[in-house]
Amino acid sequence: MRNLELPGRSPVRALNGMAATSHPLATAAALAVLRDGGNAMDAAVAACAVQCVVEPQSTGIGGDCFVLYAPSGGAEVVAFNGSGRAPAAANAAWYRERGIETIAQQSPHAVTIPGAVDAWAQLLADHGSRELGELLQPAISYARDGYPVHDRVAADWAASHDLLRRDVTAARTFLPGGAPPRVGDVHKQPALAATLERIAVRGRDGFYSGPVADDMVAYLRGLGGLHTADDFAAARGEYVTPIKTAYHGHDVYECPPNGQGLVALEILNILAGAFTGMDDPLSAERLHLEIEAARLAYRDRDDLIADPAQVDVPVDVLLSADHAARLRECIRPDKAMADLPPSLFPVHADTVYLCVVDRDRNAVSFINSIFHSFGSGLVSPKTGVVLQSRGHSFNTDPAHPNCIAPGKRPMHTIIPGMVVKDSHAVMPFGVMGGQYQAMGHAHFLSNHFDFGLDLQEAIDLPRVYAPPMGPVEVESGVPAESLDGLKTRGHTIARSEKPIGGAQAIAIDRQTGTLTGASDPRKDGCALGY
Repeated sequence: MRNLELPGRSPVRALNGMAATSHPLATAAALAVLRDGGNAMDAAVAACAVQCVVEPQSTGIGGDCFVLYAPSGGAEVVAFNGSGRAPAAANAAWYRERGIETIAQQSPHAVTIPGAVDAWAQLLADHGSRELGELLQPAISYARDGYPVHDRVAADWAASHDLLRRDVTAARTFLPGGAPPRVGDVHKQPALAATLERIAVRGRDGFYSGPVADDMVAYLRGLGGLHTADDFAAARGEYVTPIKTAYHGHDVYECPPNGQGLVALEILNILAGAFTGMDDPLSAERLHLEIEAARLAYRDRDDLIADPAQVDVPVDVLLSADHAARLRECIRPDKAMADLPPSLFPVHADTVYLCVVDRDRNAVSFINSIFHSFGSGLVSPKTGVVLQSRGHSFNTDPAHPNCIAPGKRPMHTIIPGMVVKDSHAVMPFGVMGGQYQAMGHAHFLSNHFDFGLDLQEAIDLPRVYAPPMGPVEVESGVPAESLDGLKTRGHTIARSEKPIGGAQAIAIDRQTGTLTGASDPRKDGCALGY
């Protein structure tokens, strides 16, 4: 239990239903759906749609979506991949012939076909109890009538000023008067409201065909993109088989590649048993082991993870005990790796997270993203749709698994998580923060299971992020003595420019019937139940 004399927040507890999101207006929307008899999937879509309006820097209907769902809170975990694909005309040769070796963030080539709206429609049809049109009404109201800009949103918005001013529609929409809105300003998105109203009436077809799709295609092609109306009409997500590993007597589920959930599981496998006897989750010893494990797992991600429909990703081998043991042997407790060891395999030819649990214990782990802050920075002129930058993670090297190709899905950073124990789902959870998410999943679960921190404490604890190359990014809350210990081991340390990630989680206590929720203070949101 936290020291109640110090600043902080307690976990939220309730019996009937709970939602945890990164924005209070989204949490309120989800809770209203639950109280009105809607189920967890209904509430998740309503909340996410609100976030697509009130957190425009983090998510939008021009982005992608991944979901894990445990019906009735049982051991069956359903996974849905709502990530979009490259245009059918996209191929590496086309880009290389034009001197494009990397795909820039603010480029039409970074815009993959959005998958979120299709995912929402399919998930509601299969697992919801309300119509999409009904659930979009709160988002439509905020877009049409306005919403107050919250503190973290305002900070991210201001940091994206230079990106937004380069696109005429983005500047008109998100730089009213030539400047980002301030905290408390009321912002409206009338063009997006009209687009959401069309989707409410016509369903997914209101987005993927007709005037909305036509405007997105015309705009992207005018910038040199390869997108067509057929690309949008063909957009479909799919149910996939989730992957899992065991940690502290629990099964931790993730979506399979093309997402990086595999990396989170790989980190957990490397760290299994590593923290026995440790009592300080911010010690240099603990952070060092976590950093080294993350660097090794991210190396595997960058070398191997891509769209499994087009590339063979060795999931079973990467999750094997033998692979974890080999990677564990690379880690020295007293010294950082100067260079990562060679991969054990040959190389083959900003985001919102929310979770909801309802009265029937249906549990939803839901993540929606446009990748970078404000995605590509490109906004479709007549629709108000912010277009994602997910194609930025593609490369144009035909020998690399994540090389761009027709209809291919890029390697994705967004990953929902679900914990199962004794044949019941016991915790939907997730971490935002782009590349950090895989390390964030492992860090949060280790905080909770290895060090006994409650959900809110496990989320609040200061973070570090260790990319495969470059300095270790640290938050200001990491103690000076821990930083000294990391430097002594050979780590290069850099102060993070902004808070690292964000997180939400809801624990389900089967004995008491209590739901316990937590939401990250690094964001504006909260957990609420009834």
